[in-house]
Amino acid sequence: MIVILYIAALVAAVGFLVLCIGLTMTLNSLKTTLNNVANTMAGIESQMQGITRETTSLLEKTNSLAEDIQDKSQQLNTVVQAVKGFGDSVNGLNNSVQQVTSSIYSNVSKNSDQIAQVIQWSNAFMGIRGKMKERKANNETVSVSTPDENGKRKRRK
Repeated sequence: MIVILYIAALVAAVGFLVLCIGLTMTLNSLKTTLNNVANTMAGIESQMQGITRETTSLLEKTNSLAEDIQDKSQQLNTVVQAVKGFGDSVNGLNNSVQQVTSSIYSNVSKNSDQIAQVIQWSNAFMGIRGKMKERKANNETVSVSTPDENGKRKRRK
C-alpha cells in the first residue's frame, strides 16, 4: 500500500510538474502578447498625439475661416442691401414711366381729333408750300452776264 501511495504521489508530482510547465508556457505566451499590446498602445499613443496636433491646427483654421466667412457675409449683406435699394429705385422709375405713358396715352386719345386736324393742316400747308416753290421756280428767269465794251460785266435778264 505504501507503494501505491508513492506511485500516487509520483503521479501527482508529475501532473503538478506538467501543470507548472504548461502554466509557464502560457504565462510566457501571455507575456509576449502583452508586450506586443504595450508596443501597439505606445504607437497608438504617439499617433493620437499627432492626431491631436492636427485636430488642433484644423480647429484653428476652421475658426479663422468661420470668422472670414462671417466678415464676408456682413459685406455681402451691405451689397445685397445696395442692390435692393437700386431695385427699388428702378421699380419707382418704372412706375413713373408707366404713369407718364398712361397720361400721354389718355391725352392722345382725348385730343385725337385735334391731332388729326393738326396733321391735316400741316399736310395742306406742305402742299401749298410745294406749289409756291413750283411757281417761284417757273417765274424766275435765267440771268446771264456778258462783258460790255469797257470789259466790265453787265447783267441781262
